[in-house]
Amino acid sequence: MLKKVFQDIISTDVISAEVRINYHTISRSDYSIISTDVISAEVRINYHTISRSDYGIILLNTTLPINKLKEDGCGHGDKKSNQRGRYGSQYDEKAKRLLGNKIILAHILVKTVNEFRKMEPEDVVPYIEGEPYISAVPVEPGQTNAAKGKNGQRIVGLNTESAEINEGLVRFDIVFYVRMKDGISQIIVNLEAQKDIPSGYHIWNRAVFYVSRLISSQKERDFVKTHYDDIKPVYSIRICMNMEENSMDYVHLTNDRVLGSSQWKGGPDLLNIVLIGITGKLPEHDENYELHRLLSAMLSIELSTDEKLGIMETEYNIPINDKMREDVNAMCNLSQGIREKGRAEGRARGGVEKEEKIILNMYTNHFTLEQIALATGRSIEDIRVVIEKKEYELV
Repeated sequence: MLKKVFQDIISTDVISAEVRINYHTISRSDYSIISTDVISAEVRINYHTISRSDYGIILLNTTLPINKLKEDGCGHGDKKSNQRGRYGSQYDEKAKRLLGNKIILAHILVKTVNEFRKMEPEDVVPYIEGEPYISAVPVEPGQTNAAKGKNGQRIVGLNTESAEINEGLVRFDIVFYVRMKDGISQIIVNLEAQKDIPSGYHIWNRAVFYVSRLISSQKERDFVKTHYDDIKPVYSIRICMNMEENSMDYVHLTNDRVLGSSQWKGGPDLLNIVLIGITGKLPEHDENYELHRLLSAMLSIELSTDEKLGIMETEYNIPINDKMREDVNAMCNLSQGIREKGRAEGRARGGVEKEEKIILNMYTNHFTLEQIALATGRSIEDIRVVIEKKEYELV
């Protein structure tokens, strides 16, 4: 199916991808067109044409040798896009490891969980149980937990099998248990960090899904059968970078009494979502923005290693160990690569947009495709693609 073709060739590194049949663009939302009367067929990725003669696109049964595309660097963007993608992926992993330090998590907890408000972060660290799970626990239903046998008993815990075994699964960035101050009850905390607000879905909706998974996956792990009173409260804390303003929202269950005054038993505090927005600019050291300043400094792609560590150590009394210094240094090196590749791609994209504007202006002024091709040095087919792309956007 054409849907499968799109799913295989479109990745985070792809700027533009389209399938064209008989010179007509098949949009990402329209997968139903299958033609046995094919005059021309092609795939265009990042504005480069992958011809049917080179890659064997067969539309009679709509198959495409995706491995061939991947080997030639076309299926996942060009070499520069791949390199930038690797930088971004490595940067994300280092950022998660840095955020996963208990003292950093403690700073986040004192600003987001009522139980720990006004406590010193170093006093909260002992309440964080075990080691946080970083990119280890799958989100997907049926994959979050794993059962193991011990002393003849079946024990269910979080699924932390290696990434190779569960390759391709979406995972929680960071998950950890926190013991409350009464020494008995616990909460489960999930921390997620994103470069910006996603365009493919609303962030609240994903946060609701994650917090719901953290609730439902407790069955057989934290409570059994119908012992629902043993459900532990969960927090999904999401840090969104590159926002227009520094912000924080607390989303939780409330009880709006419509009729009567019945006292329903249970825990409306079970589901909690905290959305933290940080801008690309380092805020002043102000009590209201203490957490935002710390997160902004740690995740900044502009500050140097010494600047980041200086803020963490002098302003927040965070002891810097060798591992933390290594992760911060690696993030700074990777962010330099991201900036350089971003500038190069921006310049290249600007050149493409400028050329397309010239093509469209000439077409508007009634130049023929042949004349436009001669003037720009592009093929007639490329000219036709630019024009049809614009016409499709106007529909």
